[in-house]
Parts: sequence; C-alpha cells; structure tokens
Amino acid sequence: MIKKVNNEIESKILSALDEIRPYLQSDGGDISFIDMNENYEVRVKLMGACGTCPMSIQTLKLGVEKAIQKAVPQVTRIFAYNEDMVDMFPEM
Repeated sequence: MIKKVNNEIESKILSALDEIRPYLQSDGGDISFIDMNENYEVRVKLMGACGTCPMSIQTLKLGVEKAIQKAVPQVTRIFAYNEDMVDMFPEM
C-alpha cells in the first residue's frame, strides 16, 4: 500500500512540475524530478539556464516548492540535485 501512495504522490509532483515547466523554459531552463525519500523530501534537478542562474534558489523555494506543496502538502522539503556538489560532497 505504501508504494501505491508514493506512486500517486510522485504523479502529483510530476503534474505540478509540468504546470511550472513553461515558465522555466521561457527563461531557457527546465526541471526534472529525481526522487522522493521516505520523509517526503523531493529532489529535483534544475537544468539549462536555471541550473546556473544566481536566482535559482528563489526559483526553487518560491516557485517550485510552493507549486509542489500546493499539489502535495505532505512534501516537507524540496532541494536541487547538483552533480558538481556530489563530486565535492560525496555523502550527498
């Protein structure tokens, strides 16, 4: 039963991302869902211009997080996956 709930939640997350994707794409960026852990923390990847933009943290918190939490109130945290940081911080 837990897996089904997670699939339903992931589907809602993907729908929320689809709603905000056109705004990100209009600025030369994009976003992809990576995963969600058992604490309902969602990891996404900002791509294109969004991946390198100095305003990406605001986009993540004020745009992406609000959209996802509106669709899925159980989500506790949104954070961006960054391949460069994984190399710098292998424990991530």
